[in-house]
Amino acid sequence: MFLEALGSALLGFALAWVFAHRLADRLPARGIVLTAGPLGGVFGALVTHGALGPGHFLATLVGAVAVAAVLLSLLVRPSSRRLRRSAGLGRGVNGAARPYHL
Repeated sequence: MFLEALGSALLGFALAWVFAHRLADRLPARGIVLTAGPLGGVFGALVTHGALGPGHFLATLVGAVAVAAVLLSLLVRPSSRRLRRSAGLGRGVNGAARPYHL
């Protein structure tokens, strides 16, 4: 179990490092990202090991990487290049819906 936890933490850190370099402009502070990766990896290993039991080393590491990737993907913010639309589009002056003409 110790090797699974250590391996999953290292894989989570490596994944977080890749995320931090590739998506630096869309992520929060680097320290948060580099902490979330190993924590997600260890948590994923714990859950996978609990579900599968002992003797599934590679499957546990795959589960750890999957949970770390999901946790890191939750930190990604939308791109600033994306166009934003106003919530009032399609409304008249008084807030009443305007008819659309084709």
